[in-house]
Amino acid sequence: MLFSRNLLDLDTFSKSDPSRRLQDREGELGFGRTEVIDNTLNPDFVRKFVLDYFFEEKQNLRFDVYNVDSKTNISKPDFLGQAFLALGEVIGGQGSRVERTLTGVPGKKCGTILLTAEELSNCRDIATMQLCANKLDKKDFFGKSDPFLVFYRSNEDGTFTICHKTEVVKNTLNPVWQPFSIPVRALCNGDYDRTVKIDVYDWDRDGSHDFIGEFTTSYRELSKAQNQFTVYEVLNPRKKCKKKKYVNSGTVTLLSFSVDSEFTFVDYIKGGTQLNFTVAIDFTASNGNPLQPTSLHYMSPYQLSAYAMALKAVGEIIQDYDSDKLFPAYGFGAKLPPEGRISHQFPLNNNDEDPNCAGIEGVLESYFQSLRTVQLYGPTYFAPVINQVARAAAKISDGSQYYVLLIITDGVISDMTQTKEAIVSASSLPMSIIIVGVGPAMFEAMEELDGDDVRVSSRGRYAERDIVQFVPFRDYVDRSGNQVLSMARLAKDVLAEIPEQLLSYMRTRDIQPRPPPPANPSPTPAPKQP
Repeated sequence: MLFSRNLLDLDTFSKSDPSRRLQDREGELGFGRTEVIDNTLNPDFVRKFVLDYFFEEKQNLRFDVYNVDSKTNISKPDFLGQAFLALGEVIGGQGSRVERTLTGVPGKKCGTILLTAEELSNCRDIATMQLCANKLDKKDFFGKSDPFLVFYRSNEDGTFTICHKTEVVKNTLNPVWQPFSIPVRALCNGDYDRTVKIDVYDWDRDGSHDFIGEFTTSYRELSKAQNQFTVYEVLNPRKKCKKKKYVNSGTVTLLSFSVDSEFTFVDYIKGGTQLNFTVAIDFTASNGNPLQPTSLHYMSPYQLSAYAMALKAVGEIIQDYDSDKLFPAYGFGAKLPPEGRISHQFPLNNNDEDPNCAGIEGVLESYFQSLRTVQLYGPTYFAPVINQVARAAAKISDGSQYYVLLIITDGVISDMTQTKEAIVSASSLPMSIIIVGVGPAMFEAMEELDGDDVRVSSRGRYAERDIVQFVPFRDYVDRSGNQVLSMARLAKDVLAEIPEQLLSYMRTRDIQPRPPPPANPSPTPAPKQP
C-alpha cells in the first residue's frame, strides 16, 4: 500500500493531483502507476503492486511522484519527487512498513512516501511429498548407485534455480526417499504451471556426482498425486541420442503429495523477528601479504578484494532486516599488536567491549584498518567464533532474534573436530552459518561442513538442523569483471537457504510469529509549515 504526505504543491489555485510510478532501479522497468487523486497533498493510493519477493536478492525500487493537472497534460506531468529503496527494507521495517523522504526537486521539501507490504496467501502453502525410484542406472563399478534427487524451479529467463535436494540413499537402484516439505513459493513461485525439473544423481564422495537422468513436471501435476500415484520416466539425453533402443534410465514414482498452509518467513519478520548479522574474516598467512597484488586481501585502489566483495554482497541484503544496523565483526588467525598475541576472535574495530560496527560500510572500514595493523599468521580455527555467536543465540529462544554468522576464508581449516562439535551444538539454536571460500583451494573440508549430502556429526551426535551453507566465491565471479553482478550472484545463492533455516528452527520449537504492530492505514498528516 502507498501513501504520501506533505507533497510539494505546484498548483496555483488548488492542491496537486498526485500519481505515483513504481520502477525497478536496475533495469528501469516500469511496474505501473497508481490512480490520480485530485486536489490533495496527502494522498492514500488504492492501487497495489504485486511483486515477486526474494530474500536472497537486492531488489532495488524507485518511486516517482507526479502532479497530473488534467487529461490534456497527462503525458507531461509535473515531477514532485522520488525515493529509492530496496523491497527488503519495506519487508524488514517495523510491521513491514517504511517511510522515506522524497527528493529530486532542488531547494524544495518534497514530502514523504509511506509504503507497506503484505504477503499473498498462496505463499503460505507448504508441499509435503515422498518419492521412490525403480531400476535406476547402475553407476558405481563395485556396487549399486547411491541416488539422490535435485529439484529446480524454472525462472522467467529460462534458467533454473536449485530449490531442494533429497538425502542420499546408499547402495540401491530402487531407493525410497524420506518425505520432505518445501514452500510452494520455492517450488514454483506461486505459478502452478511453471516447470519443475528434477535431476537424478549417483552420489560420489569426492563431489563429482554422476548424472543418471532427469524429468520435468509442475506443481499442478504433482498435486494430482493426492489421489493417485504418478510415475515419471528418468531420461538421460546423451544416452537417448547415442542408443536407438534406449528406453529410460529408470523411473521415479511420486508416492504422496499434500499441501498445508504454514507461517512464512515474512510472517516472522513482520512480527518483529530480527536478523542479527555477525562477520568473521580469515586473517591467516595462507592468504598472502595484503600489500602484494597476489594476496586475497590485497587492497587495490581500483577494485574490491574477494573478501570485501563477499562481505558487501551478503551484508547489504541482511542489514535490511536488522533494525539497529550494528554488526559484530571479528577476525581470526592473526598476531595482534603490540605484544604479538595470536587471536582467533579479535574485534575488527579493536574494541573488546563493543565489537559492533555501524552498517556494512563500518564493517568494511574496520576490516581495512585491521589489515593495516595486524600480522597475518595462523592457524585457522573456526570453532571460537562459532561458539561466540552460539552463546549469544542461546540467550534468546523466544523467536525474537535469529543469528546469521558469515565466515569468509581461504579454506585451510585446522580445528575440524572442534568445528564439527560447535556446529552440532549450534544446530539447536536460532542460528545459521554461511561460509564463503575465496581463492583457489579445493575446499573439501568446507563441503563436509555444509552437510547437504551427509549431515554433520560429532561424537555420535548429528546436527539437529542443516544450518551451514558453503559456496566457493570463484563460482560466481563474472568473466567480464563486473563486480556488481558477481556480488549479486553470490548473495543469491548463499542467502537462499536462510528463510527455510529460520522457519525450521521456529517449527521445531513450535514458535509462532508475533502479531505485527497495529497498522495505521491513513497516517495523520503532519502540520503545515508556516
